[in-house]
Amino acid sequence: MEFNHIAVLLKEAVENLNIKEDGIYVDGTMGGASHSKEIAKRLTTGRLISIDQDADAIQKGRQVLEEYGDRVTIVKSNFSNLEKILDDLAIEKIDGLLLDLGVSSHQLDQGDRGFSYHQDYPLDMRMDQSQDLSAKDVVNTYSQEDLERIILSYGEERWARRISEFIVDERKKKPIETTFDLVEVIKKAIPKSQRMDKHPAIKTFQAIRIEVNNELNIIDKTIDQAVKRMNPGGRISIITFHSLEDRIVKNAFKYQELACICDPRAPICTCDKESSLKVLTRKPILPSKAEVEENPRSRSAKLRVAMKK
Repeated sequence: MEFNHIAVLLKEAVENLNIKEDGIYVDGTMGGASHSKEIAKRLTTGRLISIDQDADAIQKGRQVLEEYGDRVTIVKSNFSNLEKILDDLAIEKIDGLLLDLGVSSHQLDQGDRGFSYHQDYPLDMRMDQSQDLSAKDVVNTYSQEDLERIILSYGEERWARRISEFIVDERKKKPIETTFDLVEVIKKAIPKSQRMDKHPAIKTFQAIRIEVNNELNIIDKTIDQAVKRMNPGGRISIITFHSLEDRIVKNAFKYQELACICDPRAPICTCDKESSLKVLTRKPILPSKAEVEENPRSRSAKLRVAMKK
C-alpha cells in the first residue's frame, strides 16, 4: 500500500522554525516526509535529520527526499532517542525540532495495522512493528485496574470502568483478537442511549494506542533533550491532536520558561533553575477553516512553538 499522509499545519509548523539555510534541523516524525521536504527545500549548506520508527515511512521518505542528497539523513528510530541519534551522527547542536504527534493517515487507513475501528483486522497498533508489545497484549493481559486507568487517563472515557469490566469478562470466554472483537465489547459496555455522535470505540482505541506506543511519556523527555542540544535562537515546533498531548507540551514549555520554581513564599530563591525557553505561542495555532474542510482529520490539531534562549 502506498504511504499517503496529508501533513497538517504544514506551512505554519515549518515557517515557525525560522529556518536558516545553513542550520541543522530535526524532523522527529517524518511520516510521508511533507514537513521534511519543506525544511530541506530551505537549506543550502544546512542539514536535516528525519526520524521515523515506521518502516513504511522510511521507505516513503527515501523516495520523497532523494533529490536532496546528503542534505538529508534518514534515521529509523523513535524521536525520544534524540540525543543518541545526534551523538551517533556526531552532531553537537541543532537549530530546530519539529514534531507532528498525530498518527499518520497511512497508519489509520492501512487496516491491517489494527489502528482503525472501521476495519476488521488483528489488534496491533504498533507504530514500530519490531517492538514486542501490541494492542492484543494490552487488551488480553492487562489487569482490569490497569485497563480502567489507561482508558480513563489516556482516552478520557467516562465509561472506562464498565469497558474494562466487559473486556475482562469477554476474554475469559475467548481472547479478544481483532479490532471488531474489541469494538463489539465496547458497544456492549456503553448503553445505546449514552453514545455520542462519534463512534463509541474512538476513545478506547486512542487510549490503547497511546499505551502501546508510550506516546505521552516520551514528549517531556524529548523536549528536555531538544533544549539541551539546541543553539540559542533555535525553535521547537510541535503539533498535537488531543488535549492530553497539548497539555503536556504546554506545561513542558511553561516549565522550561520559568526562571524559578521555589515556593513563592520563600524569602530567597534556592532552586538555581534558569529559564531556557521563550514560549512564542501563548495560544496554540489552529488549522484554517479551508484546511479543515480539505482534511477533516486536521480539526483537532494545535501547534505550539518555543524558542531557545
